[in-house]
Amino acid sequence: MAKDSELTKSQKILYRIQKGAIKGLAHLPLSCLYGISDLGTFILRRVMKYREDMILKNMRNSFPDASEEQIEIWRNDFYQRFCDVFVEAAKLAHISDKEMAKRVMVTGAEQVNESLKEGRSVILLLGHFGNWEWVTYGARHFLPEAISCEIYHPLSDKVFDKVMLDLRSRFGTVNIPMENTMRTLLGYHRSGRQFVCGFISDQRPFTLELTHWTDFLNQDTPYVNGGEVLGKHIGADFFYVEMMPERRGYYHMTLERIEAEDDEEENPFTRAFLKKLEASIRKNPPAWLWSHNRWKRKRGE
Repeated sequence: MAKDSELTKSQKILYRIQKGAIKGLAHLPLSCLYGISDLGTFILRRVMKYREDMILKNMRNSFPDASEEQIEIWRNDFYQRFCDVFVEAAKLAHISDKEMAKRVMVTGAEQVNESLKEGRSVILLLGHFGNWEWVTYGARHFLPEAISCEIYHPLSDKVFDKVMLDLRSRFGTVNIPMENTMRTLLGYHRSGRQFVCGFISDQRPFTLELTHWTDFLNQDTPYVNGGEVLGKHIGADFFYVEMMPERRGYYHMTLERIEAEDDEEENPFTRAFLKKLEASIRKNPPAWLWSHNRWKRKRGE
């Protein structure tokens, strides 16, 4: 996370401008923000045709039996969901816990707390599904003595990176840069501090050394396993987080314990997570981040 001391004078000014603009937007009711989202949807879909070829390719390959009419409906709905996530993220700058409680129903948090009470930390595995920016509200439902944290990939734009991290810290979560994951979480463990840490684990691995593969959405897919490696090392429990849209601006967050795949293959918890994520996507295809070039590389490259 970019600290104030790491920003130049001009970056600090830009940061204040961007943060002020987002705070101004956040004071608007969500009904108004969704009007802005509708405009953004029109621009992305009709004017820019934002990553349209990538979105269509990913959907067709993932749902080979779906008709072109159905794919088009999903694509249009995806653009709407994509823009909604951005205005809902901005709303984090000015939204009460009471309002969030109305909009995000959380089930399964008691199981997470049971693991904490029994002395184990918790690894949350989730994808870019529903609203991944509002997932941090779940921290309000965990035992307060546990550290709530999430792993993130720092943005190249230091100013916007700091703006986004301010939003993501709204409910007291600690944001850990990806490169500091092992050092930070092992430090918590060695000092006797329990934690609940979220890993968004559905993106294409950043490393060129793609060694872990599975079948995901009808395609041979590389995946990251860092959450599982660390969790096994410290004896943590694993949970899947599903952020299912109920209607516009309302979600059902479900925390479900992940049981390892019953086979002899590697990374049984991560593969079980990916099966749960795939089931969520099949229930609500437009709610996933289809614009990501998830299948850029092939096995053996």
